Amino acid sequence: MKVLQWTSGNTLTFLENGEEFFPRVFELIDRARSSVSIETFIVADDEVGQRLQQLLIAAARRGVSTQLVMDGYGSAPLPPEYVTAMTDAGVVVRWFDPRPPLLGVRTNMFRRLHRKLVVLDDETAFIGGINFTIEHLRKFGALSKQDYAVEVRGPVVAQVAQAMAAPPPARRFPGKRLWQRLSSALIPEEAGEGARAVLLLRDNQEHPQDIEWMYRVGIRAARREIVIANAYFFPGYRLLRDLRKAAKRGVAVHLILQGRPDMPSVRWLAGTLYDYLLRGGVRIHEYCERPLHAKVAVIDGTWATVGSSNLDPLSLFLNLEANLMVEDEGFAAEVGRHLHRLIQGQCRDLVAPKAGPSTLIRNAIGFGAFHVLRRLPGLVGWLPAHADERTLLQGAEAAVPPVAGAP
Repeated sequence: MKVLQWTSGNTLTFLENGEEFFPRVFELIDRARSSVSIETFIVADDEVGQRLQQLLIAAARRGVSTQLVMDGYGSAPLPPEYVTAMTDAGVVVRWFDPRPPLLGVRTNMFRRLHRKLVVLDDETAFIGGINFTIEHLRKFGALSKQDYAVEVRGPVVAQVAQAMAAPPPARRFPGKRLWQRLSSALIPEEAGEGARAVLLLRDNQEHPQDIEWMYRVGIRAARREIVIANAYFFPGYRLLRDLRKAAKRGVAVHLILQGRPDMPSVRWLAGTLYDYLLRGGVRIHEYCERPLHAKVAVIDGTWATVGSSNLDPLSLFLNLEANLMVEDEGFAAEVGRHLHRLIQGQCRDLVAPKAGPSTLIRNAIGFGAFHVLRRLPGLVGWLPAHADERTLLQGAEAAVPPVAGAP
């Protein structure tokens, strides 16, 4: 059995930030004839969220099947009247894991529906990392986020629609060795015109490691260049080792990471890995213009990914995530141009620190933090970290206490 089903004949449009993403999504919701389905981590009661609400209500009233699924942690601050206005108009609203606090603590903070997916009329899909909030528009100011999404038409839209229609079955892959599964995953079923693409999911049943595996496959196969832009970077040792090995065999490895993070601890944690990577020949560029929220990569100008998955323990071991993987030179070249523009004009390049007591102490602290955080999913396993996703979706009547979300 093949792990992944590649499709041919897809048409892709790369979208940067809310300025490109929101107008296109809203235009197609306004024109929808049969169905609108949205899955997202955060919907905010601001001008972006209010416009989304208005368009969904209008679509439902003209007879379009309309569904909005939100995460019970990320979208918890929404006022009840925001949701009621939609359900009264016929919009189906569902929450993922709207768990009440336990002794004042939100236990669902480690288990999130982090995917950002949109399907319209079963013809067009959007996959990326952009939430429905003004924070993804430059007008928000210095803390507005830098992020990306992709609009796609073609056979892969059916994969997105299927992923949103029903939770995955509670089973895992058959017991093949990792690289046997991945080598078959890289071979498209058929060659054809247009871009080849496949939707990758991460969940706790059938697809627990798909996204990380495909990153590793791409890194191991790279011959010329790897460019990864990732907001929350704290992957496992194997992926870090693959990056160093790629650099040592002459591949230009570029990491674009946060230089002005929305959470200061993010830069510190990623920084504990810098010495290991820099001394191995990996080039690290800190994006300094505003918070980086991207989860994109391009390899050898032929392979690219855009999606919701960070390279950190939450995304790789706990959250529900979705990335689109693409094999197409034209699309990969466009993604590469955007990322190199960030490197050249909006990043500062880091250099390996000189060896000394402070470096040794920092590396020792980083080693400890790395192993603690990499085991975080197991430590919080008593929370709903490994629950069957089918039990976590609830209707709009579920109460969601206010709590601040995190992107």
